[in-house]
Amino acid sequence: MIRRANEQDISRIAEILVFVKRMKYRTIFHNDEFSFGELQVLDVAKQYMECCESNDSDSQPARILDNIWVYDDGIVKGLIHVEGSEVVELYVDYFFWGQGVGSALLKFAIKEFSVDRLWVLDKNTDAIDFYKAYGFIESGKKQFVEGTEEIEILLVREV
Repeated sequence: MIRRANEQDISRIAEILVFVKRMKYRTIFHNDEFSFGELQVLDVAKQYMECCESNDSDSQPARILDNIWVYDDGIVKGLIHVEGSEVVELYVDYFFWGQGVGSALLKFAIKEFSVDRLWVLDKNTDAIDFYKAYGFIESGKKQFVEGTEEIEILLVREV
């Protein structure tokens, strides 16, 4: 049910990222120009494809898809991007929220990669509550989201 992402998943990954970011971040960032102008499924998919094409040799850095895992039960319903022991992204298609997809992805990352840190927007209280249910706590570290006045906080998990 959880497997490494591959190039055939790129359009679905892009779709999930774009629509969930619009749903969750529009009310935080209040930037419709970005949400509906710059943030487009085709553009995100192209960025992933370019990354895959430019990193196809063993001598170059790992391809981005090598660090992304998808929840796939016949439909790709969510994804988790892990770098080392950090959760970089965790997104679940809006239509499958509350069905255990995010929980399965996070449990997988905890078990397989001993994830122990992630950054989350301080205004994204749903996400903070979700991560706290899995043992993440606020570390006290904060930073501005690049190019904005919004703050993200570092959550850590004792392993």
